[in-house]
Amino acid sequence: MKVDVWDIVALNAAEEWSYYVKWYDSNHGIKSPSTVTAPDHCSAFVATGAYTKDGRIVMGHNNWTAYLDGARWTMIFDIAPAHGNHILMDGFPGLIHSADDFGINSAGIMVTETTISNFNGWDSNGIAEFVRARKALQYSDSIDDFARLMKSGNNGGYANDWLIADRKTNEIASLELGLRNVTLERSKDGYFLGSNLPINPKLASEETDFPIADRAVGQATRHVRWEQLMRENKGKIDVAAGQRFLGDHFDTFLGKRQASERTLCGHLELSRRGMGAWQPPFAPAGTVQNKVTDSAMAERMSFTALAGHACGVSYKAKEHLREHPEFNWEKDLLRDINAGEWTTFTASR
Repeated sequence: MKVDVWDIVALNAAEEWSYYVKWYDSNHGIKSPSTVTAPDHCSAFVATGAYTKDGRIVMGHNNWTAYLDGARWTMIFDIAPAHGNHILMDGFPGLIHSADDFGINSAGIMVTETTISNFNGWDSNGIAEFVRARKALQYSDSIDDFARLMKSGNNGGYANDWLIADRKTNEIASLELGLRNVTLERSKDGYFLGSNLPINPKLASEETDFPIADRAVGQATRHVRWEQLMRENKGKIDVAAGQRFLGDHFDTFLGKRQASERTLCGHLELSRRGMGAWQPPFAPAGTVQNKVTDSAMAERMSFTALAGHACGVSYKAKEHLREHPEFNWEKDLLRDINAGEWTTFTASR
């Protein structure tokens, strides 16, 4: 198969297609299908100070996507560019950025994010998110640098709540980057959480159609669980704790352990509810990989990663399709998602 530069551009910009389509349809009087919506999946945290075991930074993230493409989201990029900082990040074949955005650089910056659910807004004159994300990770020496580079030319595409940390200063931050509403919060003694829940009320009301009062949606239940875990583990959070968090199956709406779209470790294949317009009931989708690091590891340009579900449960494609033949259209390309082991990756020197 012949691939040219525009194929690579399209691949890198894939996270923005729904933002563009909604913008185009709106400008041409077209009603967008319900499936054209901003992503609403992934779980992440960053903590420091009194919340962590050594008082330094701990950061973790798991990537939720359809298992069809998620089985391939198992690459670690070690990039030593001619200019800017050395980068270690996870990613997908053909990308110049991470796309689920977990990375560290040699200047001490640690980054991850979760997408802002049900976001509406896109600027055709702006700079694509994948360009800004790669530039910010490569050239940032501080939290301010990262925020400035992400805001410069912001087109609203792939609108995220960015969790940022600077291991040099022990400071963490949350950059909720909407198109018209941008909020940067910082702390040297606390935590920030990602569950795709819009945080700033003004952003939520002006730039999303997210059902903020619905406590049963997965974004809300996962946020409640993150808050519980932060309180219960205050002063004890380290890499091992972060790894456990990402495999958590407690549903705060039901008050019991039951893996689904409402748990930090996502299993949509087990959910009779599905996940809004993104995935129908029992869809082959959910967590496909996980990453955790801390200040000490980041100083060595290193992080831990695990393919599949951190809970240890594997997804078997043939078994699932036998029970849910409505997804047989995926059978030729759908792979098993086998739970791996936590592995440490370190950048070359």
